[in-house]
Amino acid sequence: MAPVEEQMTLLMSGTEFGDERTRQTMEAELRERLEEDRPLRVYCGYDPTSVGLHLGHTLSMRKLRQFQDFGHEVTFLVGDFTGLVGDPSDKNKARPMLSPEQLAANAITYREQAFRILDGERTATRHNAEWLSKLSFADVIQLSSKFTVAQFLRRDNFAKRFERQEAIHLNEFMYALMQAYDALHMETDVQVGGSEQLFNLMAGRTLQQDAGQQPQIVITLPILVGTDGHDRMSKSTGNYIGIDEPPNDMYGKVMSLPDSALVDYFQLVTATPPAEVATIREALDAGTLPPMEAKKRLAREITASLYSESEAAEAQSYFESTIQRRETPDEMPEHVIAGATPLRTVLVETELASSGGEVRRLVAQGAVTVNGERVDDFTVDVAPGDEIRVGRHRFLRLIEGGGRR
Repeated sequence: MAPVEEQMTLLMSGTEFGDERTRQTMEAELRERLEEDRPLRVYCGYDPTSVGLHLGHTLSMRKLRQFQDFGHEVTFLVGDFTGLVGDPSDKNKARPMLSPEQLAANAITYREQAFRILDGERTATRHNAEWLSKLSFADVIQLSSKFTVAQFLRRDNFAKRFERQEAIHLNEFMYALMQAYDALHMETDVQVGGSEQLFNLMAGRTLQQDAGQQPQIVITLPILVGTDGHDRMSKSTGNYIGIDEPPNDMYGKVMSLPDSALVDYFQLVTATPPAEVATIREALDAGTLPPMEAKKRLAREITASLYSESEAAEAQSYFESTIQRRETPDEMPEHVIAGATPLRTVLVETELASSGGEVRRLVAQGAVTVNGERVDDFTVDVAPGDEIRVGRHRFLRLIEGGGRR
């Protein structure tokens, strides 16, 4: 296997533990485990609670890929049982419970998207319903005896809810136990997760030690800010970059990032070596690297990592012509309409907007133009031959026809 120090440099890059003592402990234990010169058992769990993933979800997948490329054994764990509860770690209220059928459908999408980053042939896929569904009530009581209520209430999100006298359901406490049991059952060496999951990951160490196993090393990663540069990337706030977005959209959204987020994105969302990230940081700080050039490199690397280099190059060319030079592309998606049709109907039908309400918001923000002219009325009619632009990089040409296509 690769030299220990080479592995340590990359595997610890971009990690965040919340306090230096935890970092030092995990770093020392990881070095010791790597010095055993054997493939480590590494995993991360993903609860399929939604259909699509965004770049924020890929941080842990990229860390798993780093372990994988060093020859370690990686497991993509589908949380089809933990997903029934939903991880409360980053929430200030109870999460809605999904049905097993919804979770199963979402899990298919998760795997397909994850294997655009992970090597599918070298990745083991498991489902935690395989073992969690078989635990008896006596087993659950035994697991619960390893922790105290006070330990849970010290968690930031639970503490705030308790202080506000908001409901904290017992099944939310159970989530940490279930995630901890995953580590115990699989006898893992390393578990990767978000920094907000530190309690759950450390709980796995507790159960492993109690069972006489060598406790897993915990690798936690920071929260990725969204395209606004401030809040956590989330579909609910609209500041996300979806894994399945078309290359042009993905490239354009990365180009919209504020300069302050560039270094973090290079470090967390690309395969750029740590030393090179440091060089980029220094050049940006010194003013020798223009932010626009750094963004173009970042956008191209992110797009190429999820599509292909040629598609990323085309996306860059598209951005430079349509955004920087404000040219209208010769080729754009077409939509058939039978005569004059309300703009809001066209945008919703073509999924350029999710609803009439979003159409109103886009128009109010000045984000919609027809034939190069800004639209001020979301009820306006459009006709065959019109060219619509939504935002900076989405175009649509309307053509005459008797039906939809």
